[in-house]
Amino acid sequence: MNVSSEAELSRRRIQAILDECWSAAAPANRLRESFQKRLDQHWEDIFRLLLELYGHRYDFFFHLQEIVRTAASSWIRRPEELRRLDAERINEPDWYLSENMVGGALYVDLFSENLGRLRECIPYFQELGLTYIHLMPLFAVRPGDNDGGYAISNYRSVDPRLGTIDQLRDLAADLREAGITLVLDFVFNHTADDHEWAQKAQAGDPEFEQYYFLFDDRTLPDQYEATLREIFPTVRRGNFSWHDGMSKWVWTTFPGRFLFVGRQFQPLLKILP
Repeated sequence: MNVSSEAELSRRRIQAILDECWSAAAPANRLRESFQKRLDQHWEDIFRLLLELYGHRYDFFFHLQEIVRTAASSWIRRPEELRRLDAERINEPDWYLSENMVGGALYVDLFSENLGRLRECIPYFQELGLTYIHLMPLFAVRPGDNDGGYAISNYRSVDPRLGTIDQLRDLAADLREAGITLVLDFVFNHTADDHEWAQKAQAGDPEFEQYYFLFDDRTLPDQYEATLREIFPTVRRGNFSWHDGMSKWVWTTFPGRFLFVGRQFQPLLKILP
C-alpha cells in the first residue's frame, strides 16, 4: 500500500466533512484557513499512525471522518486566547523543552481540598517560580477504592468533591494569566466498572465489548502473563479477572477495582476541547 497516496485520497474525501462544518458554523475565513493549513501540514502523519493502529477495522474511514469533524468543531468553539497561545507554540515548537519550564505535581484534595482554594494558591506557585502545574486525576471516580483517582467513571465530569468543570476552566484561565501552564492527568487506557462504556459491555452490547480486552478462556491471558509485570503483586496476583456475568476473562491489571482496558477507537476524543 502506498500510504502517502491513500492519505491524500482520504484527505480529499474528508474535505466534504469540513465543508459541512464550515457551512453550518460560518466561522471567519482566517479560522477556516488556519485549520485547513494545519490539517494539511500534519495529515499524512496522522493518517499513517491511525492506519497502523486501526486500519484493519471495517469502520476505519468512518472514525477518521469523525476525528476530523470533532477537531474542526472544537477549533471553531476554541476561545480566542487559546488560539493565540496555539500560534505562539507553533512558532516555538520546543517550548516545553525550555530550561525555563519548572513544574510541580499535586493532588487537589491533598493540597488545597478543592479547585476553588487551589486558585488562591496561584501567587504561591509564582513565588516558587513554577511555570506549569500538573494535577493528578481529578475526574469523576467510582465510590470507595478508586486508585487515587485513576478508576475513572466519567471523563466529562470533575469529581464533585473537588469542584466542577467550570471551576476547572476558571483555574486554567487564571493560571494562564499568571504565566503557568495547566497539565491534567488523563487516564484513557482503562475505566472503572461503573463507567457507561463498561456497563454496556457487561450488559452484552457487542459494540462496547469491543472497547475492552475480553477473553473466553485463559489461552491468551496465560500467554500475556508470561511477560506482563504485576503492578501490585503484594495486593493482587495476575492481570486478568473472571467476570461471572459476562462469562469472560477481563484484562484488569490494577487491584481493588474492576477496570477495563480499552483497545479500539473510543468516543473519548469528543471530550477534548
